[in-house]
Amino acid sequence: MLNFTWNVFSQTGSVDTYLLFKELEKENLERPDVLEEEIARFDFPIL
Repeated sequence: MLNFTWNVFSQTGSVDTYLLFKELEKENLERPDVLEEEIARFDFPIL
C-alpha cells in the first residue's frame, strides 16, 4: 500500500496523497508485524 500511495503522490503531486502516505508510514512503524504480513502475502499468494 505504501508503494502505491507513493507512486500516486509522485505522479500527481497531491498534498492529500502525501499526507496519507505519511500516515500509513507512521502506522507501519508502530505495527511492523502488519508490514511483514503484507510482504509475505505478496511472496506467497493464496491460489
